[in-house]
Amino acid sequence: MNSRFDEIVERRGSASVKHDNMEFHYGRTDLLPMWVADMDFKSPQVVLDAAMERCRHGVFGYSFRTDDAKQAFVDWVAKRDNWQISKECVTISPGICTALSIAVRCYSKPGDRVVIMTPVYHPFHEVVLRNERELSRSPLHFNGSGYEIDWVDLESRLNGAAMFILCNPHNPLGRAWSVDELKRMGDLCVKYGVIIISDEIHSDLMLFKRQHHVMAQTSSEIADITLTCMAPSKTFNIAGMLNSLVVATNPELLRKFNEEITTLHLDLGNLFGHITLEAAYRHGAEWLDELMEYLSESVLIAEKFVAEEIPGVTFVRPEASFLIWLDFRGTGYSHAEVKERLISKGRVALNDGLEFGADGEGFMRLNIGCPHSVLLDGLNRIKLAMQ
Repeated sequence: MNSRFDEIVERRGSASVKHDNMEFHYGRTDLLPMWVADMDFKSPQVVLDAAMERCRHGVFGYSFRTDDAKQAFVDWVAKRDNWQISKECVTISPGICTALSIAVRCYSKPGDRVVIMTPVYHPFHEVVLRNERELSRSPLHFNGSGYEIDWVDLESRLNGAAMFILCNPHNPLGRAWSVDELKRMGDLCVKYGVIIISDEIHSDLMLFKRQHHVMAQTSSEIADITLTCMAPSKTFNIAGMLNSLVVATNPELLRKFNEEITTLHLDLGNLFGHITLEAAYRHGAEWLDELMEYLSESVLIAEKFVAEEIPGVTFVRPEASFLIWLDFRGTGYSHAEVKERLISKGRVALNDGLEFGADGEGFMRLNIGCPHSVLLDGLNRIKLAMQ
């Protein structure tokens, strides 16, 4: 049966970073773009309709996020995540990377240690280093069937640290952390007085009907030291709207964050970001449920193809999101050779694993947020590159 997600949408010429900025990153334009973490699907019709209705109004003056928009998010997380919060705990950021950088500035000072678990989304590294903090990387351990936390190493790094930036679910590995894992991480942060910044942007994209668990929900003590970052951007493919949400039940954490947002004049936000956020959270559930069925099928397609057609390449089935962490270490090629072959022979653009940390050597990140026909084209290109 045809799906709405089978439609091919031409994105070239739309100022798409993923499609129109390849020459800058890869030196050529004839690649199949499967790198930047946005999807090639149209946003829900309810979101498009809300934007068009506001467009027809014709006046685009200064705007702010209404209490109704905040309440739409509060209602969404109550239903999807069983997380009970009030709209008074919710504030704004133009994006989660902006929120991470502001949080580093709010809750630490130059020279303070900030802990991350690698390999992880490259802005986690940047927001620490560019703000002149000490970056402490705790490598996740591959046990043969999946990734797990090195608890001894993590605790040693949290002892004396100012902040811990968590990716939940984890990008690029697709790990959906369990309640027990989150509680154990959080308890360590409580023990050592470490502020937690929990990036939960992929929280709605749970594959195979899994349930997302919010770090701040694990205990009141952990909630008191946690700033949670969420957004409709990945969920509903509206990243270009530059709109995200930041939640803190601790009034002092929220006050400091809002003070910095206001100081930097980032508090008003994007008019269409506000409009589309409310529409998505109010009316986008059915579309999202269909999307997750489609993406779960995409994972199975990739799993079967890689196992049968690309010797030496493997991946651990992701539990969340539309990203696959491909392991090329069994191909016999060096990291540089894999990268070169993908570009010059396969003509496919993947994210270089080294962007996510030194422990990304031998890996590439594949974006499967595309129609199945495009996914199969990409997989065939990877197969050709490795032959």
